Amino acid sequence: MAAFGRLLDVLDTLRENCPWDRKQSNESLRPNTIEETFELADALMKDDTANICKELGDVLLHVCFYARIGDEKEQFDIADVCDKLTDKLIFRHPHVYHPSQVGKPEPKPLPYVPDNENKNENGGMQEAKTAQQVIENWEQIKLKEKDGNKSVLAGVPAALPSLIKAYRIQDKARNVGFDWEDKGDVWAKVKEELGELEEELRRGDKEKSTQELGDFLFSVINAGRLYHLNPDTALELTNSKFIRRFNYIEQHSIKKGRPLTEMTLDEMEKLWNEAKKIELT
Repeated sequence: MAAFGRLLDVLDTLRENCPWDRKQSNESLRPNTIEETFELADALMKDDTANICKELGDVLLHVCFYARIGDEKEQFDIADVCDKLTDKLIFRHPHVYHPSQVGKPEPKPLPYVPDNENKNENGGMQEAKTAQQVIENWEQIKLKEKDGNKSVLAGVPAALPSLIKAYRIQDKARNVGFDWEDKGDVWAKVKEELGELEEELRRGDKEKSTQELGDFLFSVINAGRLYHLNPDTALELTNSKFIRRFNYIEQHSIKKGRPLTEMTLDEMEKLWNEAKKIELT
C-alpha cells in the first residue's frame, strides 16, 4: 500500500510540474498504452522476469494516469476504479463470496456454495468445483450484471486483433454449450473449409476466396482451441522462428558480400536448413 501511495504521489507531482505529463489526455495516452501492453505481452511470451516486472509497472502507470485524468474531470478516481473492480470480482465469484459482500469495505471469503436451497438466488448455477465450471458460471453472471454484457458475445472487444478475437468468440460460445461434442470432428470442418478455399482460388474470385480464407482460418483456430493450443501463442512462436532463420540467411549473405537479392532460392534454402539444424542441436 505504501508503494502504491508513493506511485500516486509521484504521478500527482509530475502532472502538476512536468510540461509533458501536464499536457497528456486520454487521447494522447492511448497509443502509448497500446504499445506498453504489447511490450508486456512480449515479455510474458519470452518469460523474461525482469522485463515482465518493468512492463507491468509501465501498464500500471497508464492505469493510474487515466484515473488521475478522470479525477480532474470529476468523473472517477483510482479508488472508484479499485472499488468497481473489487465488487465485480466478488459478484462473479459466488462460489467464494456471498453476493451480499459486494460493496463491503473488507470482503471476507465465505464457505458459500450454491445448493438446492439457494439456487434461485444464484440463478441455478452449478457448484463451481473446477476452473471450467467457474468460467461457465461467469457467462451467466455477466448477463445479469447491471452494467454487464447484453449478449454472450458482447464481451468480446471489437478492437481485438482478428486472430485473438476469433479465439475469444469461440471460447465464449463454448461456455454456453455451443461447441463440438467430439473435438476430433473439427478436422472434417477444417478439411471442408480448405476444400472450399481451394475451389474459389481455382475460380479466381478474390472476394469469395477472401471469405473462404477467413472461414478456413477460423476453423483452424477452433481446432487449436479444442486441443488447448492458443493460436496467438503458436503463431508468435512461428514468427520468432522464421525471424531467427531468415536473419541467419541475411547474416551469411553479408559475410559473403552478396545482397539477398542476388542469392538464388536454392542458396537461401540451404542456409535456411543450416539454421534449422542449429536450432535442433
